[in-house]
Amino acid sequence: MKPKAGDLLHVTRAASVQFINPIMFRVIRVLDWITYDGWIWLDGYQLNARGDAVARRSIFVQSAGLVIQRRTAPVPVGQQRRSSSPQRR
Repeated sequence: MKPKAGDLLHVTRAASVQFINPIMFRVIRVLDWITYDGWIWLDGYQLNARGDAVARRSIFVQSAGLVIQRRTAPVPVGQQRRSSSPQRR
């Protein structure tokens, strides 16, 4: 399954040998760069144990080795997110 923007991933050595020490990763976007079959480039943020972003990274991984911890809920087509603060006129 291909990750989407907003997904939270657990990236381990199964995704790439560079991740001997696993990381949590929040996807910003899947880059459409040409790669080997089964590999993808992801742009996003590495997270610490509290879930705070500690570094922005682009990583090259095998999609089959990624563990999706939490998927982003899709926004229905035609529906916009609303701001909680009132707008000035």
